[in-house]
Amino acid sequence: MSTLHQLRDGLHEAWGSLVDGWQRLYRRAAGAITRFTPGMGTKAADGKQAGQQIAARSAGWGVLAAEVFDDTDNIVVRLEAPGLEKADFDLEILDDYLVVRGEKQVERERTEGHYHVTECAYGRFERAIPLPEAVETDKARARYKNGVLRVELPKTGSRRRRTITVDVQ
Repeated sequence: MSTLHQLRDGLHEAWGSLVDGWQRLYRRAAGAITRFTPGMGTKAADGKQAGQQIAARSAGWGVLAAEVFDDTDNIVVRLEAPGLEKADFDLEILDDYLVVRGEKQVERERTEGHYHVTECAYGRFERAIPLPEAVETDKARARYKNGVLRVELPKTGSRRRRTITVDVQ
């Protein structure tokens, strides 16, 4: 086999490994990555939509870190979503998913020395978080504090965890 063929085969094998690695990474991270799409924006001083260019720059992918854990009677979902207000969230339970929707509209202005810095981020988001067990949707409770959304979902009566004692013989 010539050196050129060996080089070609080596490159083909390396490319295949790279593609496989990216696909595995995507599958593992897909649940944590959230798509932000352009939102409504804000009105500029002249009354026109100021969000057009800002929305295009801030739209993309971001991470809304979430964790799901099981206490005895509830499924608890914690979602980090800093910079939002309580009214920015829309929560819905569809099948075995908690769907969290909202719109982020963050504006920050500050002066540093001779520079005036303005930072803005706008975008709608939606995240579907799988629930490990059936829940009682009408008894769900949510609280938003210090940038963390906490949703407590009571388990259905038939699926609540029970503690039993087993005698070892």
